[in-house]
Amino acid sequence: MSLLNKPLTELYSQLAAGEQGLTSAEATKRLEIYGRNVLGQQETASAVKAFLRLFLNPLVTILLISAVMSYFLGEVNGALIIAVLVVLSVILQFYHEHRSGEAAAALRRQVAVHATALRDGIKQEVPLDEIVPGDIIYLTAGDIVPGDARIISLKDLYVNQASLTGESFPADKEADLGAKPETGITEMTHAVFMGSNVTSGMATAVVAATGKETEIGKIAHTLAITPPETEFQRGIREFSLMLMKIIIVLVLVIFFINAFQHHNIFESFLFALAISVGITPELLPMIMTINMANGAVAMSRKGVIVKWLAAIQNFGSMDVLCSDKTGTLTEGEFRLVSCTDHNGKESQAFLHAYLNSTLQGGMKNPLDLAIAAYRHPEEASEYTKFDEIPFDFVRRMLSVVVDHDNQRLLLTKGAPESLLPRCSRYLDGTEIKPLTADILNTIQTQFAADSEQGNRVIAMAYKPVEGSQESFATADETDLIFSGLLAFFDPPRATAGETIAALNGLGVNVKILTGDNEIVARKVCRDVGIPVDKIVTGTEMDKLTDDALARVIDTTAVFARLNPVQKNRIIFMLKRKGHVVGYIGDGINDAPSLRAADVGISVNNAVDVAKESAAIILMEKSLSALKDGVIEGRRTFANTMKYIMMGTSSNFGNMFSMSFASLMVPFLPMLPVQILLNNLLYDFSQVSIPTDSVDDDYIKRPRRWDIKFIRHFMLIFGPVSSIFDLLTFGVLLYFFKADQGLFQTGWFVESLATQVLVIHIIRSRYGILKSHASKWLILTTVGCAVLGLVIPYTPLGEFFGFVPLPLAYLAAIAGLVAAYLLLVEQVKRWFFIRYGW
Repeated sequence: MSLLNKPLTELYSQLAAGEQGLTSAEATKRLEIYGRNVLGQQETASAVKAFLRLFLNPLVTILLISAVMSYFLGEVNGALIIAVLVVLSVILQFYHEHRSGEAAAALRRQVAVHATALRDGIKQEVPLDEIVPGDIIYLTAGDIVPGDARIISLKDLYVNQASLTGESFPADKEADLGAKPETGITEMTHAVFMGSNVTSGMATAVVAATGKETEIGKIAHTLAITPPETEFQRGIREFSLMLMKIIIVLVLVIFFINAFQHHNIFESFLFALAISVGITPELLPMIMTINMANGAVAMSRKGVIVKWLAAIQNFGSMDVLCSDKTGTLTEGEFRLVSCTDHNGKESQAFLHAYLNSTLQGGMKNPLDLAIAAYRHPEEASEYTKFDEIPFDFVRRMLSVVVDHDNQRLLLTKGAPESLLPRCSRYLDGTEIKPLTADILNTIQTQFAADSEQGNRVIAMAYKPVEGSQESFATADETDLIFSGLLAFFDPPRATAGETIAALNGLGVNVKILTGDNEIVARKVCRDVGIPVDKIVTGTEMDKLTDDALARVIDTTAVFARLNPVQKNRIIFMLKRKGHVVGYIGDGINDAPSLRAADVGISVNNAVDVAKESAAIILMEKSLSALKDGVIEGRRTFANTMKYIMMGTSSNFGNMFSMSFASLMVPFLPMLPVQILLNNLLYDFSQVSIPTDSVDDDYIKRPRRWDIKFIRHFMLIFGPVSSIFDLLTFGVLLYFFKADQGLFQTGWFVESLATQVLVIHIIRSRYGILKSHASKWLILTTVGCAVLGLVIPYTPLGEFFGFVPLPLAYLAAIAGLVAAYLLLVEQVKRWFFIRYGW
């Protein structure tokens, strides 16, 4: 029998646990036994394993095999050189990826999700990955279930377990402490499972399994849902596939030409393999990782934590930001400004509102805190709580049942549009009267007047209930007595208007998706400069077909009275129309939208399920932090594109050059080890690209992956590089009559210099006098070019098969490199005029 299906007493016995929970010392011991509460252990892989894993790269593996073959065929020096260069390249990649990974992990720890557990006899916040079997946990709305657990007690608990079962609606749970038959997850109403989240209600439970021993852990390989491929990732994949197809064809051509011409199969194979290493964008993952990690660290200094590095690319590409009104346009700090009856006079409803807000056991929202902070009624201490009907986002109400002087009252607080239809009477002073249409109209007029001032309004109602009734449910929230309206003011942020204007200036269109009514939304949006010529409500939206919604969605900035399903529909429609969509939210009902958006953004004090669903966490809920994040995301994108354009302008050209060189000379144009050395120096020169500055006008609008632009760039600048390689061949062969050593050395120096220095031309659409590289990029590129020039004059040069170049050779090569860079500058200016960017 499954542990979860055994009687609670037997479960306690097997877990060596009880209702008193665990001590910290015992929890630490169990953590060592059971391991951390995560589905996979990839995060804990040692540095040694991570380093060795890099050798599994197919090209690295083939090169090492080639080194072994060379050694046994008597090419000891060649084998040693290949092995050393491969190891140096792997060390370079490991250093930067490991450092970037550590930085990303440190940022994620800042926004780690916690669970509430009973430790040392008191409730404590425990990191979710430190929960162990035997822990007593407490669940409330918004919590993520931290393990498979047996419910001990609950109140109106509903759990979203769609990740396990695919159920469309939250599952209703119950407390049953006896033995249960073996059934499927959907029938196990007495248990909750890791990976699900609480949508409403509360519960106490004992954890029976954690990590890989949970239901989701056992079937993680089938349930693991890969995040949707982003546009940037898709572009990288398409670009890499296109380049690899060309590489395979040309490498095979080069191999057969050299094998036929030189009759040395093994040397031709090594030559072709070395070329494939030199022209493959093998540094692209590392450059992207470094770029994104640097961007994430820079964003963290401005209060933006990136949980998943890949999200930073979408952040920069985002052109629509969907946001709630509260806490982004406004301060998010409500204060109660009035409590009035149907006539707008001071109401007696405050006592009921205070009891409802302070006695409810769920998550306290800002309105509850504002009520509690307003004042403390002395008579409140005379009331005791008997029961509760938790809040949910369908009925948008919350009720508390209290006892006072042998009388039991149901106190209900909620959105006026939800609560008023459930009222049949109203409180007029001390009298209870029938709620007529005229009185209802008066109340709704008062509600509208408060809303026009930008106030958030909730309604309060009550009714006496039978003392013999043992429990209460939503069906009891009928025939209520309306007692008053409470108005709350949440002032607009002083910087909201300025920030929205800045986002618009960056090409990001801000749309407000709020559950508030359209009157409040219009007032607040106008105060901060958002156009509100047209507002679409959730009710109106439900009447629109997808085609009709598509016609109005781009021209509508404000959507009001929305439920979570309607918010999701808007996000999917925007994505379908080709927008890169960001969504910022912090509530339980925001989780689906956070997952649906290209960039899910939440805040550090959000509910757990919102934080877990988001890719980016704001330490403060502020649009100004988002503006900084957008700029940093675009810088990251820009520097990644520099590497791609650098590779296409030089590496791609080298493929053609190698093909022609193989036909022009009776020897290998460059030895395999020389190509590998060239590649190592070239790689090292590029690791500083993430530090480079970005032109201001580049970040003024969203940048999207454009495979057509890259293809044009490659087909134009690649041949330019090849032309100068061919000129170099001609000068070396026909002007200087160079032998094998001089030819290989001369081309090595010229090839390396053009490859690493061209970044200074193509990194910006402007000239180097107007836009210059960062000091680190200058240092690494110029340093590598100089090092390539110096090596032939050192003992190391002889080791690689180089010979010293006469001064005339150096002058000719310098002239060719300068001419190449000048031509690339002219072609670049024409290219950007012709194709833009």
